[in-house]
Amino acid sequence: MTLRVAIIGAGPAGIYAADILTRSETPVSVDILERLPAPFGLVRYGVAPDHPRIKEIVKALHRVLAKPEVRLLANVEYGVDVKLDDLRDFYDAVVVATGAMSDRDLGIPGEELSHGAADFVSWYDAHPDVSQDWPLDARSVAVIGVGNVALDVARVLAKTGDEMLTTDIPSHVHYGLWAKTTTDVHVFARRGPAYAKFSPMELRELNHSPNVEVIVHPEGFDVDDHGMAHIAQHKSQKMVLDTLANWVGREPVGKPHRIHLHFAEAPVEIVGDGAVTALRTERTRPLGDGRVEGTGEVTSWDVQAVYRAVGYRSTALPGLPFDDRDAVVPNDEGRVLDLDGEAIPGTYVTGWIKRGPVGLIGHTKSDAAQTVGHLLAETSATAPLREPGDVDAYLAERGVAVATFEHWERLDQHEIALGEAAGRTRIKVGEREEMLRAGRG
Repeated sequence: MTLRVAIIGAGPAGIYAADILTRSETPVSVDILERLPAPFGLVRYGVAPDHPRIKEIVKALHRVLAKPEVRLLANVEYGVDVKLDDLRDFYDAVVVATGAMSDRDLGIPGEELSHGAADFVSWYDAHPDVSQDWPLDARSVAVIGVGNVALDVARVLAKTGDEMLTTDIPSHVHYGLWAKTTTDVHVFARRGPAYAKFSPMELRELNHSPNVEVIVHPEGFDVDDHGMAHIAQHKSQKMVLDTLANWVGREPVGKPHRIHLHFAEAPVEIVGDGAVTALRTERTRPLGDGRVEGTGEVTSWDVQAVYRAVGYRSTALPGLPFDDRDAVVPNDEGRVLDLDGEAIPGTYVTGWIKRGPVGLIGHTKSDAAQTVGHLLAETSATAPLREPGDVDAYLAERGVAVATFEHWERLDQHEIALGEAAGRTRIKVGEREEMLRAGRG
C-alpha cells in the first residue's frame, strides 16, 4: 500500500525530504503544506536579491514539486487551517520542516530599539506577511554579527537602490532603497577576524559595488595562537582572513558609501529614547581558547539604527514539544520526542527546526536523508482516510483557498512577465492577495 506523508513547510528542507521519499523503493504519496502562497521558503524569502546564483537552487526544487507523487498545498497554515490530530487522519507520517525565521536576542539594554535582521531580510525579499514600509532614514547604521546574513544586511543597506534594479525586487523595495539616507554601515564582531563566519565568496562580493567602499579597521585585528590553529583546520576561514588582511589599511578611494568592519568589539548597550542615538561596545581580548573577555574599554558609536544579525531561531508549533533554549523540536535523528524522551509515532522533523539554524542550504539534504531513513523504516500505512481528495474536501469545507503547484506555475510566469516588461529577469509579487490572484490566473 502507498505510504501517505505530509510535509509541513515547502522550503529546501521539506522539498529535499519529499525528493528522498519519492526516490526510495517504498511507494509514497507526499503532500507539502505551506503557509505562504508560494513555495521555496528560505531560498525565496531569506536570500538577498542580489544573489541570483543561490536562487538557481529553485530550479532543482521546482523539479521535485513537479513529480506526480508530490502535491503542493500552499496557503495552508499548520495550526490554524489544519492541526496535527487532523493530519493523522489523512497521513501515515508527518514531517515538520518549518525552518527558522525569528531573530535571536542580544540580551543588552536598549535592544528593543533595534531591528532584527530576519525582519529586514523579509522586507527586502518582499515577504507577503511583512509591511511594505521600512524605516531607512539613518545616516549611520550598526550591524551586529559576522555571518552571511550580517553581510547581506550591510551590503543591501550600503548599495544604492538603482544597483538593485538588476534583481527581482518590487517597486516598494526599490523606492525604499533609492530614498534611504545611509552612507556608513558599521559591522561589529565580538571576536577577532579568525572567527568570522562569512563565507569567502560573500565577503569578496562586498567589494564589488562601484558605490561601496569596504574599510577593515586595524583595531582588534589580532590573531592569537588559538585563532591560528582554528584557521589551519578550516580552509574557508583562512580564505576569509587572507581577504580581510589584504583590506586592512587600504587607502580610501572616495566612494559615496562605506562598510566598516570592526573586530573585537562586543555590544553592551543601545542608547536612545524612542529612537537609537548610539551603540556602545566594549573592546574584547582573547582568552586563548576561542573565547573572549571584556577589557573595560567602552566606545560609543554615533549611529541612528542597529540591526541584530546574531542568528535565527525557530518558534514553537501547536501540538509539538519545543526546546525553548535551543529553539528546536526535541528529536532523536529526526524522530520527535515527547516530554519523557519517547519517540512520538509517525512524527518527524528535518532542517533547522530539527538541528538549529546552522549550515548552508546544501547541508539540508543529508539532514533530510537521516530523517526519511527513520520514517521509511518505522512507518506503516495506518491512516484511515487515504485518498488525496479526502484532504482536499476537508480544507474546502473549512474555506481554505489552497494554492496548488499549478497556481505557483501561473504566479511564476506572471512574475517573469512583469520582469520582461521592465527589462529584468523577474519582478517579485509581494502582496498575498495579488499572489493568489495571479495563481488563479
